[in-house]
Amino acid sequence: QVDLVEVGGGLVQAGGSLRLSCAASGRTFSTYAMGWFRQAPGKGREFVAAISRSGGSTDLADSVKGRFTISRDNAKNRAYLRMNSLKPEDTAVYYCAASRIARVPFRLGEYDYWGQGTQVTVSS
Repeated sequence: QVDLVEVGGGLVQAGGSLRLSCAASGRTFSTYAMGWFRQAPGKGREFVAAISRSGGSTDLADSVKGRFTISRDNAKNRAYLRMNSLKPEDTAVYYCAASRIARVPFRLGEYDYWGQGTQVTVSS
């Protein structure tokens, strides 16, 4: 069992930046690939970014490439999502997730544990 808690969401103007953090419980954080997903009102949950167990490989959705960065610190049981040049269309609830898969998973069904989400609102 892994408990995930996201922090760092909020209201920001277009062009601004935020950093989301995901804190994981337990001693096995480094055995999970980590991902970030988001869900806008009236839409399905979509993939944003993922990082392998070691942090050596990452994947980003095309819509955020060049603006978002995913990272992790296994010593601190933390995963991060740095979001720059935010746009109003980035407005959503952002979820952190953990996967046992030994690569960089990008499908919803590949994740085993989810956080409660944190709201990100980008004003124009």
